[in-house]
Amino acid sequence: MLIAFIAVASSGATLAFQKYAGLSPANAELSTRGGYAPAAPAPDPIFVPLDPFTVTLPGDYKNRVLYAAITLRVGDQQSASIINAYMPEVRDRALRLLAQQNVHDVQTSEGRAALVDILRSELAQPYTPEPEGPNIGDVLFTAFVVQ
Repeated sequence: MLIAFIAVASSGATLAFQKYAGLSPANAELSTRGGYAPAAPAPDPIFVPLDPFTVTLPGDYKNRVLYAAITLRVGDQQSASIINAYMPEVRDRALRLLAQQNVHDVQTSEGRAALVDILRSELAQPYTPEPEGPNIGDVLFTAFVVQ
């Protein structure tokens, strides 16, 4: 009876470990024989830096200047190629959006987060004659100064 209990407990512990480690019983058997291949590593991220932007923002009493350096994280090499091929249009879209911002909004974390969403949405739109826009995963500010 004790031996049966130990065998059941050992099997349960093995199955729990395999589930925790992400191994199926078939893969676990392969791993004990040395034939298990771990999952392929995630692909390297693809970043496309844009030249820095300097725009004038209207203020309450005087105009302010926004200096922003932006890097786009894209999902694939084709998206990076689209952005590089259409860089003047990409920069124009970004510049127009930056120039429309309220100086008070961009100085808050919520305002910058909203600006990231707006930029991601606008820059991911198709560029004529491309049928699809680039896959932009994130818009990263690598420099952001309001003076």
